[in-house]
Amino acid sequence: MLDKSSKIYVAGHKGLVGSAIWANLMSRGYTNLIGRTHAELDLMDPVAVREFFDREKPDAVVLAAAFVGGIMANLKLRADFIYRNLQIQQNVIGESWRHGVKKLLFLGSTCIYPKMAAQPMSEDALLTSELEYTNEPYAIAKIAGLKMCESFSLQYGCNYIAVMPTNLYGPNDNFDLEKSHVLPAMIRKIHLAGALQRGDWQMVRRDLAVRPVEGVGGDASDADILAVLGRYGVEAGKVRLWGTGNALREFLWSEDMADASVHVLLNVDFKDVADGPVNKDGIREIRNCHINVGTGKEITIKELAALVAAATRYEGEILWDSSRPDGTPRKLTDVSKLNSLGWRHSVELEDGVSRLYEWYLASL
Repeated sequence: MLDKSSKIYVAGHKGLVGSAIWANLMSRGYTNLIGRTHAELDLMDPVAVREFFDREKPDAVVLAAAFVGGIMANLKLRADFIYRNLQIQQNVIGESWRHGVKKLLFLGSTCIYPKMAAQPMSEDALLTSELEYTNEPYAIAKIAGLKMCESFSLQYGCNYIAVMPTNLYGPNDNFDLEKSHVLPAMIRKIHLAGALQRGDWQMVRRDLAVRPVEGVGGDASDADILAVLGRYGVEAGKVRLWGTGNALREFLWSEDMADASVHVLLNVDFKDVADGPVNKDGIREIRNCHINVGTGKEITIKELAALVAAATRYEGEILWDSSRPDGTPRKLTDVSKLNSLGWRHSVELEDGVSRLYEWYLASL
């Protein structure tokens, strides 16, 4: 059991979920927290990670650091997604074991499940058929991470638990048009298309000054700005989004994810999720000990775009490029295991989209 004085290392404490987990722990009185930026500690460097654990000796670890991105990034950077994430996991989980860390929480993703998994997806759907092609390397890395947690706990008696969140969004989200996930990318594209439609070049330039696109910032010429935004489907009063808009997705507010993560860290042990049948050889097959984290509710991407348009007061066109991939047709999580362990979400998507847009505007 972790007490208020326990030293907790949050890997990825500046990211979308890591920063929310840090804030959640602090709000509960767990103030002995340590974090390192990528510049301070490269988690892909095994020597640096070992020296960090030698020096800090954390009691618990939250592994929220990962190399992440949307469909475009997953297609272009397949080697990076599997290599970087495997390296991070290998180093952090391995050093946690070597240094006797009492509790480790590993954050994965529901993209671990097969493309055509039965819906809603329970934890037992893992490895039952092939993965969705676009994010296969990332999914394999995350499967390896959860299996490391499971295997270290089974072999060495460690208390390592993996949680698999659905699509996340919230404060500190990544709005990079090349690498962001669907919701922040959609918010930014629709926001910019609306600003162009209104002729609000001050807003457009302010946006690009904070988050340049392909090196084009707020001081670029009108022509250069229009050209680079056009490559991402953004024009005055017109947005072109990937796919048909028919794919179904589930979204979870990042601060809800943080609350669920901290709930599991403080209240759930590996023994609480380790169960399985005895096979014909008398061996108990303990697997799928990870925990889904989500809302259990879904929405089409087209309906999501309508929510974003309403939140941003966008009155232009939204077009769909069906030559681009939809990704997995449907990804709805079965959250009954998490609910049985005492946690449910609190932020609904309609409210969350408005909150995220307000956060985005405040960041400019």
